[in-house]
Amino acid sequence: MQKDVQDAINWEPLLNIAQVGVTVIDAIVTLTGTVNSYFKKMKAEEAAANVTGIRAVLEKIEVRFDNDDNKTDGEIAMEVLHALKANWQVPYHKIKVKVEDGWVTLEGDVEWKYQADAVKKSVLNLDGVKVVTNHIVVQPETVDELVKGAIERALARNWSMDDQDITVDVLANNVTLYGTVNSYYQKNEAERIAWNAPGVWTVKNELVIDFKD
Repeated sequence: MQKDVQDAINWEPLLNIAQVGVTVIDAIVTLTGTVNSYFKKMKAEEAAANVTGIRAVLEKIEVRFDNDDNKTDGEIAMEVLHALKANWQVPYHKIKVKVEDGWVTLEGDVEWKYQADAVKKSVLNLDGVKVVTNHIVVQPETVDELVKGAIERALARNWSMDDQDITVDVLANNVTLYGTVNSYYQKNEAERIAWNAPGVWTVKNELVIDFKD
């Protein structure tokens, strides 16, 4: 399993396994090492989490830049604001940014989940950003009644959800997913599909991963 995680990380074009240490105990991965961007740190964690059989990832990778001493929090904040303004998917006027020692905190309300994701993606690969905390809240301006059947049909249309035991519960714009899937990927994909429903405020993913031999 350790070799599988190492191969998955090495398969990412931006990553070098020499930069990331991997240990696996009882299907729990611990990642260590140093990379030069928060984006690489995130991609290493994603690569490890998507390996079959992995149940949890402990991420201890440090982000270290060549120009750490030259870039101030004020300069980082300005770059973050420019990146957000340049992304057409981001409702720029609704987003607040705080930067402290390279730690970027994003706050605000958006109408759609894809907008919240776009806010974070806009700043992931900026030089000087060490950590990104996304406090963006999905708060629709117009709240429509969620249709449970629509989410279930969306899951059924997705090839990766074929024959999966998933139950969808919807209460006051909050979605909860119950049941069993066969992989970490399927669990994440089911959550992504649920988030795409108009008006969703939260998605609670209670899906259990049952790895098949």
